[in-house]
Amino acid sequence: QEQLVESGGGLVQTGNSLRLSCAASGRTFSRATMAWFRQAPGLEREFVAGISWSGGPTAYADFAEGRFTISRDNAENTLFLHMSSLNSEDAAIYYCAASPAIIVPPPRGSDEYRFWGRGTQVTVSS
Repeated sequence: QEQLVESGGGLVQTGNSLRLSCAASGRTFSRATMAWFRQAPGLEREFVAGISWSGGPTAYADFAEGRFTISRDNAENTLFLHMSSLNSEDAAIYYCAASPAIIVPPPRGSDEYRFWGRGTQVTVSS
């Protein structure tokens, strides 16, 4: 059974960094298009960053460009999101998502992704 499990969330001070991980199991995700989304209380889920199966083409939301870096280790079936210069607006539940289709560039719409993790909470304190 396909499963995505996020980890690495927690409480971080404004300006600091955090790295999220997403472990994929149940099938080989090495050729899956993968992405991170986030959802803050009262707001819709939004795209953060996406990465192609090869780790080459990536896509970032405007707020993530220059501060966040998405990467993957296909040998370990793990997706990462390194976040720096965090601020209060980055506080949210972060979700890992995967699509079995090879899509380049990575899509930004949540309906393009079939598999989802349960999320990991990121809290930013001032």
